[in-house]
Amino acid sequence: MALKYRGNIDLIKLPKTAFLCSRTVPASAVLACYDWAIQQREQGHCVISGFHSPIEKDVLHYLLKGTQPIIVVLARGFKETMNHEFIKPLEQGKLLIISPFDAQVKRITSRTVLVRHQTMIDLADDIAVGYISKNGQLDTLLTPVTKPIFHITAIPQ
Repeated sequence: MALKYRGNIDLIKLPKTAFLCSRTVPASAVLACYDWAIQQREQGHCVISGFHSPIEKDVLHYLLKGTQPIIVVLARGFKETMNHEFIKPLEQGKLLIISPFDAQVKRITSRTVLVRHQTMIDLADDIAVGYISKNGQLDTLLTPVTKPIFHITAIPQ
């Protein structure tokens, strides 16, 4: 599956941290994820994520206030119009948007999310997990991963 992209393709060469987070996040983990995002922004680290769930969108909000590189991986094909929040970062060369799907893939499904997550994991040098639900999809996906994984919040017992 060939990757399609828009933006600064040179960002793919940078060291990248994938940000992943379970869909349901306890309130105690939310602030820790925000703090992590601000730290990445201030240190200029490149973050790669789908930025799709509410917490991921919040992390993107904090990252977009900085000048560090950001890579967005879609769980669908490209739309004809670009999200307005992406226009300026694209023009500044600090954003790369990747899709492992053709434009005909318009709906996000559990399968396309899995492909997106695997693409992020494959491209990243390490992984930051905002919160992980024990025995959830993300837990299962990350179990065989050998790359360094940092848990922003404690792993539930």
